Amino acid sequence: MARHLKLALAHVVTGIVASATLCLYQPAESAPQQMEQFVPVLTYRTGPLASIGEPWANGMVDYYKLVNARDGGVNGVKIQFEECEFGYATDRGVECYERLKAKGPTGAAMFSPLSTGVTFALTEKAPQDKIPLLTMGYGRSESVDGNVFAWNFPLLGTYWDACDIIVKDIARRAGGPQKLRGMKLALLYHDSPFGKEPLLMLQELSKIYGFHLSAFPITPPGVEQKAIWLQVRQLHPDNLILQSAGIMTSTAIRDAVSTGYPREKMYGIWYAGSESDVSAIGADAKGYSAVTLAGNTAGRFKVHDDIVKYVYDKGQGSGKKEDVGTTMYARGLMNGMLTVEAIRRAQARYGKKPLTGLQVRWGLENLALDQKALDAIGFGQFVQPISTSCADHEGSRSSRIHTWDGTAWKYSSDWYEADMQLIKPMVRSAADKYAAERSLPRRSAIDCQF
Repeated sequence: MARHLKLALAHVVTGIVASATLCLYQPAESAPQQMEQFVPVLTYRTGPLASIGEPWANGMVDYYKLVNARDGGVNGVKIQFEECEFGYATDRGVECYERLKAKGPTGAAMFSPLSTGVTFALTEKAPQDKIPLLTMGYGRSESVDGNVFAWNFPLLGTYWDACDIIVKDIARRAGGPQKLRGMKLALLYHDSPFGKEPLLMLQELSKIYGFHLSAFPITPPGVEQKAIWLQVRQLHPDNLILQSAGIMTSTAIRDAVSTGYPREKMYGIWYAGSESDVSAIGADAKGYSAVTLAGNTAGRFKVHDDIVKYVYDKGQGSGKKEDVGTTMYARGLMNGMLTVEAIRRAQARYGKKPLTGLQVRWGLENLALDQKALDAIGFGQFVQPISTSCADHEGSRSSRIHTWDGTAWKYSSDWYEADMQLIKPMVRSAADKYAAERSLPRRSAIDCQF
């Protein structure tokens, strides 16, 4: 009896172990796949740049909500996102990256650092983690060269492009490039990696056109500029460029008013041209101009109507409905759209499923958004057509100038194209220097296939 009982128990134990082993080694495909693509959202809704950071974040997040609500995600894969507030502090931005990079079923699809300082720091980390960095209109200008900067994507324009376009507009207003010779041009810049990006390009342009460049660093956050503006008044430059963002921009315009410097002679680069920079100053800011990223300024397109219909009218909006058509909100929409379209492009090769950062990089390197494609997603003339490659991580470099008329931004120029005959050799030289300092080889044709 005892012997039979022992044998029965042995069979039961063996069966349990076998069943447990079978469960343990079941292939992963048998479990339903989590159909979500994780996209981190770094934000600075607080701090000295909150006036541009909050609408940017709202635009980006609202676009992900739109794609999920209207389209059911990207080919059935929902966008899962999580915000991480870093207040435009580089160390906190890097902390956000480390905390979020492994989230989701396949890790982070990509990061938009929203800061040149954070971009500089992550440029060393992204290749190790195989996560692309979407730095739309900011970051390292030389990272256009994808054969060296394999993981950086400064889509739609760099600070070098912006400088070239502003100088072109100054020349147009003056009566031609020959009129630039002997002119005095001042640059007031945020004393940080972000602020210093235009220096090399403006120095090169001053050699070509013969104008005199004076550069004035401003200590962040830029609320105290009176001593600088005394120097500006003494110099009396023919034109002045602001490489600033947030509170520094509005402070500079107010100080220009106080010192009597004509706003008609002032230009802002990319992030120094939003409603928050000028609306409170009103008519006193009239004549102030800025170069717009990808030609974007405040306005309404089908995508804005869809945002209202599918997001705000459902009570899911991230901000105020009336802000949907504003300039920095629009930048967030563009950022979200480029993220989604890179994922969609990568899905065409790797399948309609959550993708890794490496796979999404292929999508970023093979964007092909012509006018028909932009019309289909509701962007119309909101963004210029974009075409990237392994070598070209920018994709488009056209823009326009808009000018504040006292109550609203209005376009004041036709389209400009950044001069790549000038810029491309500078990009190549700076990229080669970066590669040499780190013993990095240029990418091979084989590497560009992945």
